[in-house]
Amino acid sequence: MSKPSPVGAVMIAAARAAGRALARDFGEVENLQVSKKGPGDFVSNADHRAEEIIYAQLSKARPGYGFVMEERGIIEGTDKSNRFIVDPLDGTLNFLHGQPHYSVSIALEREGQLLTGVVFDVAKNEIFWAETGRGAWLEQRKLRVAARRKLSESVVATGTPWIGKSEAAHIGFAREIAAMTPVCAGIRRYGSAALDLAWVAAGRFDGFWERDLKPWDIAAGIVLVREAGGYVEEIDGGDVLKTGSIVAGNEDILPAVRKQIRHADAFGKAAAIE
Repeated sequence: MSKPSPVGAVMIAAARAAGRALARDFGEVENLQVSKKGPGDFVSNADHRAEEIIYAQLSKARPGYGFVMEERGIIEGTDKSNRFIVDPLDGTLNFLHGQPHYSVSIALEREGQLLTGVVFDVAKNEIFWAETGRGAWLEQRKLRVAARRKLSESVVATGTPWIGKSEAAHIGFAREIAAMTPVCAGIRRYGSAALDLAWVAAGRFDGFWERDLKPWDIAAGIVLVREAGGYVEEIDGGDVLKTGSIVAGNEDILPAVRKQIRHADAFGKAAAIE
């Protein structure tokens, strides 16, 4: 059994506090589904409230640390070595539609390296946390990525391009799905990248890929997967936090997934040239 460091404990407490606020608001969102106005404005307010709770608690506990936040953007701190990367509500569309699959995600980056990650599955009351050198944990249970070696036995998670993305992005994703579905046991799209990565760390998913995510979507999950013995890379070999194009899994599943989606991408480029 392991205990988080002092800063890890602060992050867990902040995630739980934000999660309690989101859980209260989630009950109201379910009631708003039948209203003519709709729950969009209410959800936006819930998002901001959760972020304010996290910002207030972390700022008090670690004054001077910087922030990268989904709603507030970049907040420079006097301590240039440390910054928190925060998504107060990952899975907003699920939340908007009264679907109980959403999360709070907080990461700590130190000297440009991801050090600590916390992902709170609010509806299931599950805290996933990891710190470099301390392993990955679900509460007090140590996590390990799945040991499956074949895509044909694996369940892989992904995320679809959202409305407003380019036609090329949607066509490219369709090619990737077409390349993946014949070779793996199943594909899942649950709508929270932070939880997808947490579930890879927990062995619930064997792999994950998605393109064009934001740092706050994936930072905490990256720490979880790596500390659970898995691997995280940028799909095309770049900086994953800059491009947001990510693939994760164990030492066999990650390259197998990447091979399939790169093959789909190469096919699409060849078709475009023709």
